[in-house]
Amino acid sequence: MIKIGKTLISEAIIDNEFACNLSACKGECCVAGDAGAPLDEHELDILKTIYPKVKPYLRAEGIQAIEEQGTHIMSDFEEPETPLVEGKECAYVNFTENGTALCGIESAYRAGEIDFKKPVSCELYPVRIQKLSELQAVNYDKWSICSDACDLGKTLQMPVYKFTKNALIRKFGENWYSKLEARATEINS
Repeated sequence: MIKIGKTLISEAIIDNEFACNLSACKGECCVAGDAGAPLDEHELDILKTIYPKVKPYLRAEGIQAIEEQGTHIMSDFEEPETPLVEGKECAYVNFTENGTALCGIESAYRAGEIDFKKPVSCELYPVRIQKLSELQAVNYDKWSICSDACDLGKTLQMPVYKFTKNALIRKFGENWYSKLEARATEINS
């Protein structure tokens, strides 16, 4: 484990390689599982504010789920997360003609409708943050549905921490990331 500030970072984000291969997995991480995407507290008001501009980028089923459950829900552990459509895919997901799941929030962002790309936990994946008492654990979440991303990451020689660089900076800042990069260089020397 690496300690930087109030974070404990698993060396697995340095030792493993990953590069999302959307053409192979078709966005399965937004569909599989039994919970929505984790949300930071500050993202709750953002989702409420941007929802009217995101709504045109969502499917009818997603709109219905959000309007029934809210722009976010509380998990069994009292943690905020995105709502699901009938306990399945994220309510903010839309699908392309070939069945690839895309984020409706990110679609609105790319269209210039909003300035919020998507929840940071989505952009961070396969990195997951876990709140500890005084610290945050930064871990690599290895999931079988991402095996194509692991293969592509090996081909590209892309460590997890480099694949998630922008999201890690968004979450923890440039200074934190620079320290992580320096530690990774030390470990790999």
